[in-house]
Amino acid sequence: MKYLYLTLSSFIIAYIALIIFIYFYQRNLLYHPSENNYQNDKIQFDYDEIFIKVDEEIQLKSWIIRKDLKKFKTLVIFHGNAGHLSNRVYKLNELYKLDINILLISWRGFSGNKGSPTENNLYADAKASIKWLNDQGVNNHQIILYGESLGSGVAVEIGKENNFNSIILESPFTSIESSAKIYYPYLPVRLLLKDRYDSISKIKMINSPILIMHGKKDDVVPFSMGKELFEKANSPKQSYFTTEDDHMMEFNSSLLREINDFIKKY
Repeated sequence: MKYLYLTLSSFIIAYIALIIFIYFYQRNLLYHPSENNYQNDKIQFDYDEIFIKVDEEIQLKSWIIRKDLKKFKTLVIFHGNAGHLSNRVYKLNELYKLDINILLISWRGFSGNKGSPTENNLYADAKASIKWLNDQGVNNHQIILYGESLGSGVAVEIGKENNFNSIILESPFTSIESSAKIYYPYLPVRLLLKDRYDSISKIKMINSPILIMHGKKDDVVPFSMGKELFEKANSPKQSYFTTEDDHMMEFNSSLLREINDFIKKY
């Protein structure tokens, strides 16, 4: 009996220690600025490197592809939770073929930027990028928000506050809480979470046209999450659901055609 009591006590202590560790370390599990993928893609487009001011300390390293800010719509890309700007070259090489301007920002803490990523900080970074475009004479009705994975949570937040030309979400999740429960079913994630990105509760607040893209083989964010967001989104809405894509969708002719048709429609 005494041995059982000691074993149970040790388990409880270890579990509490794990909870404390996860609580303080959770943002290191969520944000991965040093993780690099897609390094072999050669840049096939002309761009300018700019720095978007958020405040006196934070300036976001960003790339802008200007074709004609007055004539064409501008796609603003909010990237996911890993890597830096060059990791998105494979996307830009394809999106460059469309008649659009493109602004790709990097979050604070990413791509050499100062500061640390948090939910509220990423919202502030996104708002600064929209303000920068507004200052260039680009109004919100000319702006398309593009949220990639974690960036989809940012796009939903920004999109619910203002009407934009349209919104595109790639491999979106319903909320960090729902995602965390998949990976950590043994933890009280609702109590522990600092950053929630609760897109499922906000999606109905969006009145801009929306395109949701998701692959059924996504092993990071379940396809069911993208489908649920689509079902709850307001019209007008479009979906691009594929059977073969995983989390980082393949930017092939089919996907590009879907994006181009969506952009032209609105």
